[in-house]
Amino acid sequence: MGKLTPFHVAIPVHDVQLARAFYRDVIGCPEGRSTEKWVDFDLYGHQFVIHYKPKAESEKTHTNAVDGHEVPVPHYGVVLEWQDWEKLAEKLKLHDIRFLIEPYIRFKGQPGEQATMFFLDPCGNALEFKAFKDLSQMFAT
Repeated sequence: MGKLTPFHVAIPVHDVQLARAFYRDVIGCPEGRSTEKWVDFDLYGHQFVIHYKPKAESEKTHTNAVDGHEVPVPHYGVVLEWQDWEKLAEKLKLHDIRFLIEPYIRFKGQPGEQATMFFLDPCGNALEFKAFKDLSQMFAT
């Protein structure tokens, strides 16, 4: 794997202040530039932006089966160091975050074994945070 550079992703939120508080206070992202319509965050070294978009009347959630769980699509997140993943999982539990998929070890004993968890932000965006004890297994088949 070559040198990784930060990614940039912008997501829609129907309530900027609610989402801002979640990403800043629950996830722990330092805040950067902002307006009433958007906020930049440092998401584990990546440029993550929330942008206001009015709430859609009905957006059906799509899922795909992975390792016996229904994974929401689309979703986003970060591959963390193992101990950072464990700390985030505990922090989310302390904030009473409802998990779509509880923190667990996926593909246990197989190539690509990983810790993973899925949950929603307050605007309904699906997040996945994961970790590998051996990062070289990230693309293992």
